[in-house]
Formats: sequence, C-alpha cells, structure tokens
Amino acid sequence: MKAKIQNVKLQYTENREITEIVLTTNESVNVNDLKEIIAKGKELSVELKQYRVKRSLDSNSYCWILCQKIAEVIHSTKELVYKKVIKDVGQFELMPIKNEAVERWQKVWESKGMGWFSEVLEDSKLVGYKKVISYYGSSIYDSREISLLINELIVQCKELNIETMSPNEVERMNNIWGGK
Repeated sequence: MKAKIQNVKLQYTENREITEIVLTTNESVNVNDLKEIIAKGKELSVELKQYRVKRSLDSNSYCWILCQKIAEVIHSTKELVYKKVIKDVGQFELMPIKNEAVERWQKVWESKGMGWFSEVLEDSKLVGYKKVISYYGSSIYDSREISLLINELIVQCKELNIETMSPNEVERMNNIWGGK
C-alpha cells in the first residue's frame, strides 16, 4: 500500500525490540484479514520502502514502438534492439556464480522474459567462480528506469532520423505516471 509514516516508536520488552509504526493512507486495508492472521499466531512479512509510481503501459508500448522503428531502419528485429538497449542503459546485477552453476543460473534467469539475460564476463577473484552480469527485463522497471530506456531509444532514433514524440509529449507521458 502507499502510505506516509506518522510516527515510529521503539520499545524494548523482555529483551525484544518492539517497533510500532503508525501509517496514514487513502487505501483500504482489510483489517479482518490481519486480525485472522494474528489470531492464528502466524507471522507477517512486512517491507517498508520508498514509494515509486509504477511505469505506465503507455511507456512500455512506446518503448516497443521505438524498438520496432529502429529495427526497420537497421534491418534487425525489435527484440535485438530491445536487448541492446537493456544492455546499454538497463538495470543489472554483477555477481560471482560457481563455475558448475553458471549454465543453470543463466537458464533460470533468462526464463523470466526477453529482457532478462546474462553474460559471463571473466573468472572471479573467488576460486571456482565466474563473474556474471545479469540484466533485468524492463517488466520490473519503475517509471524512472523505463524513462532512461526510452530516452536512450529516442537518442538512437534521432541519430537514424526516425520521428519520435516531441520532448513535451514524452515529458507529459512520464509526468502522468510519475517518471522523470
């Protein structure tokens, strides 16, 4: 849920820290579900993080339109253009993976979607490990991250004399969904 923290209170009882967080939100919360979970003695998984507006489907659609336009001019596919822009400006993780697990890691990572791919860079400093860079597909990007991707595609389009939305139209699309 989207909420603002009103107050945080820390208490120490019986050698345990108790954290009480008071939230304000306009979203409805099903208190009965929470009471039922508590009554059963179940634990909750709670995560608090900075709120970011999700990217828009319009942004996603525009990303694919630009990939298609570029692909037509350079005689490629929209999928290859998409993967290249993910590699150029997309989000990634760099991690050591055991030599014998690299192939399985890549298979599992890449099963998540088209933009999810990984490459072995070199041997890791850790003996028996490879350094692997794994790129996230744009399906999980927030509005800021998808904006970076779209801006790079727009730069490529301009270099190829491909017509794009005006900067005002792109800004308006991003502002509607909180991206910048």
